[in-house]
Amino acid sequence: MKMRIPFVTRRPTVAVVRLHGAIGMAGRSSISDASLRPLLEKAFTRGKPKAVALEINSPGGSPVQSSLIAARIRRLAEENDVPVVAFVEDVAASGGYWIASAADEIHADASSILGSIGVISAGFGAHVFLQRQGIERRVHTAGESKSMLDPFRPESEEDVARLDRLLSQLHETFIAQVKDRRGDKLAEEPELFTGEVWIGQKACEVGLADGIGHLVPAMKKRFGDKVRFRRYEQRRRLLPRLGASLAQDALAAVEDRAAFARFGL
Repeated sequence: MKMRIPFVTRRPTVAVVRLHGAIGMAGRSSISDASLRPLLEKAFTRGKPKAVALEINSPGGSPVQSSLIAARIRRLAEENDVPVVAFVEDVAASGGYWIASAADEIHADASSILGSIGVISAGFGAHVFLQRQGIERRVHTAGESKSMLDPFRPESEEDVARLDRLLSQLHETFIAQVKDRRGDKLAEEPELFTGEVWIGQKACEVGLADGIGHLVPAMKKRFGDKVRFRRYEQRRRLLPRLGASLAQDALAAVEDRAAFARFGL
């Protein structure tokens, strides 16, 4: 007698990737292309997910790393035919928004901060302090641009002009990314690409987000109450836990805190 095996309906799965912190080089920040690569590849390929949800809480950081991560998300989404939905927590600004724009949809909390579509370069000048201490700065280069913006030498007009050109080029790349991904959703807002930020519903009105909503209820509404969430999050390395590279970790923590503080967080 042949036994009939009851048909089992497979519960839909949503892969959730958490991106928290400033964006920078691997080892100096919690978000980088190198550190996210294995998580993103698993999220898009393991268990045929119905969607990949990005939990984003980032004030920005490296434009190159932001671009690499966003490009990787789009590439994996298209290769695996999986939609991507971003959910903004406290902030998705600057590079954080660059990454969010890689999603097919962006949702935020009513108090989330979005935007800051611009580029910033910050440093310090210590040449007056050195002079007062009787310390002479000696720099020898082959190539007139090699010592650009040396913090221990007086700032020159040529260096500032050169930096302005570089920042303008990066800004144009950022704007092109947002326009390509958001398209007709963007409003005719004169301050959209000035580095300004918007909160919750206002971000939706200018086209930076698609709606107000949170990850779990939004995904349950779309895929049903039985949807499963498979989470992928970066783990802290073992060596820092045991006390190695404490100075570098402390510096990264200060930089991360300062980046969030720019938005009052």
